[in-house]
Amino acid sequence: MPTFLKKVFVLIVLILIASVIGGVYGCVHDQITYSISNEYYTKFKFIQFNLEDWGLGRNVGTLELPDIRLDEPRKGVSIVGILATWWFGLLIGIVHGVLGLRYETAKTMFNETMKALMLTLCVAFVFGGLGFIYGQYFMSGSPSNWYLPENVIHKNEFITVGTIHNFSYLGGLVGLIGSVLYFWKKKKAKGK
Repeated sequence: MPTFLKKVFVLIVLILIASVIGGVYGCVHDQITYSISNEYYTKFKFIQFNLEDWGLGRNVGTLELPDIRLDEPRKGVSIVGILATWWFGLLIGIVHGVLGLRYETAKTMFNETMKALMLTLCVAFVFGGLGFIYGQYFMSGSPSNWYLPENVIHKNEFITVGTIHNFSYLGGLVGLIGSVLYFWKKKKAKGK
């Protein structure tokens, strides 16, 4: 198989891998944040993703202030996590994969792009941790223009989880920028 076709195949594989990694990251991330604030899900995310309409649970609140309770909440959290992040993995995979096309062989392209994906994943994870610290110690108790349903009981935990989510997306973006710089530095070091 010609090198170009091998690299196109690797590009497709990398995009799929990045999408799966994005979904798995979201699933694990949301399982952790659900443990911090289940209200973030029952009073926001389950509603946002219409999980009641999937037949997974019921609204125990009102139409104006819904509170979606699922028969298997952890399953719902996994669904939300995957749906909320697979597309970000797809975007990262496309950017990394296209940048990886400049490598001479498909094997080098795969290896270097996987390193960049792992860098992005690590940065997103670290930013999520920073989001916890920031949310817990700086945001809690003083929300500015946050969407906060009136029926939220544990407001500080809700805000902390929202901050973790925002920081994680920011971390994905910073990680993507960092990995683009990684590609650029590797290219410059090789003089290409």
